[in-house]
Amino acid sequence: MQEYGGLKYTDDRHDARWLAHLLRLGILPQGYIYPKHERALRDLLRKRAQLVRQRTAQLLSIQNLLARNTGRCVSGNEVKRLDADTLGALLPMPDQALAASANLAVMQTLGAQIERLEHAVKARLKPRPALTRLKSVAGVGDILGQTILLETGDPARFARVGHYASYCRCVASRRISNGKKKGENNRKNGNKYLAWAFVEAANFAVRYHDRVKRFCQRKQAKTNGVIARKAVAHKLARASYYVMRDGVAFDINKAFG
Repeated sequence: MQEYGGLKYTDDRHDARWLAHLLRLGILPQGYIYPKHERALRDLLRKRAQLVRQRTAQLLSIQNLLARNTGRCVSGNEVKRLDADTLGALLPMPDQALAASANLAVMQTLGAQIERLEHAVKARLKPRPALTRLKSVAGVGDILGQTILLETGDPARFARVGHYASYCRCVASRRISNGKKKGENNRKNGNKYLAWAFVEAANFAVRYHDRVKRFCQRKQAKTNGVIARKAVAHKLARASYYVMRDGVAFDINKAFG
């Protein structure tokens, strides 16, 4: 929104008058209001993401306890298959076993709640052709497809694909003049859930799709791994925009040609 540097007072009354002036001139930007009937379903997926982060914290705590006290490196899948008795037998002291079993109990409870939320979202999200097409995008599965679909809303609200990529935090926020960097804008603008979804999709795409892996390796040779994965996420965000807006299937040759 345009700022007025000569505004002498900054109380609510003068701010309201300035906003009314912008509205009268027709230059007050309007925000997108997400449809009310789908907000609760979108928030269920956000709650699931929160619980997944908490479950991961418990899993890492168990791995840390085992590594510090036994010198063993246990994978995440192995930790998920452990029960309290088996985990206690791996640790030399009863107090350590008690601490690890507490982490394990919390992790299992969180896992049950995550599955409950996933089943609820799957049951309430009506079959949509857009979701089926999104799942054809490299690296996008059920959860990521649901997240991208519900967080995006109506793709027609973005005038160009670049606006959508910026909303997904896949575009660098810089002010450049005469080829020189003059500063950065707010990098936190945009949707953090879409940013997470496309980075996750990029990781899966690099792992399971040779075409995407080769693209990522070429980028990584010129820059570094983080920027290369972000470049893959940018490609996937642009492809997902066209898939949702135009109702076309994902073509990996166009996206990573």
